[in-house]
Amino acid sequence: MKMRIFTEGFWKNNAVFKQVLGMCPTLAVTTSAKNGIGMGLATTAVLVCSNIVVSLIKDFIPSKVRIPAYIVVIASFVTMIDLLMNAYAHSLHKSLGLFIPLIVVNCVILGRAESFASKNNVMDSLIDGFGIGLGFTFALFVLGCVRELLGNGSILGVNLLGESFSPAIVMILPPGAFLALGFLLFIINYLDDKRNKKSVT
Repeated sequence: MKMRIFTEGFWKNNAVFKQVLGMCPTLAVTTSAKNGIGMGLATTAVLVCSNIVVSLIKDFIPSKVRIPAYIVVIASFVTMIDLLMNAYAHSLHKSLGLFIPLIVVNCVILGRAESFASKNNVMDSLIDGFGIGLGFTFALFVLGCVRELLGNGSILGVNLLGESFSPAIVMILPPGAFLALGFLLFIINYLDDKRNKKSVT
């Protein structure tokens, strides 16, 4: 049961590849694999902490004010993560910029608080937070790798394609984010369809 919650969050209900949620940070900050990992882990930390707190206080919050209460909880953890990143990972904090405070309005986090943490116990909510958060981090990392490789010829700053490689600058610009995500979604859906047809026959 616990493993199923984790794996469903990580892949079957992957926020980016399956539900196409959290598109603002997905498209904006994945100019490099490092940025993707940084934003993904920051989101995971907020998601896990807010899931735990929402699960703990769910029985004490009147239903009419539950959404504002959840947003206060989420905003508190986003502020903590923002300050911690500024103190201990300043260059990454500068690189991600405005998108760290914008985690507050990430629909993935509020969605999990409302649909899962408010209806389940603390342990299940914690595991759900890890599954969804790490799945989100994985998606941002993959997209960041594709864009950095095609746009700079490197991954995590390591040059892989040599000096003769002519980078496609468009891949580290906003249109490149749409192109890369579109191709990744096509490949994932194609492989899923193929596997489903094989399991039927």
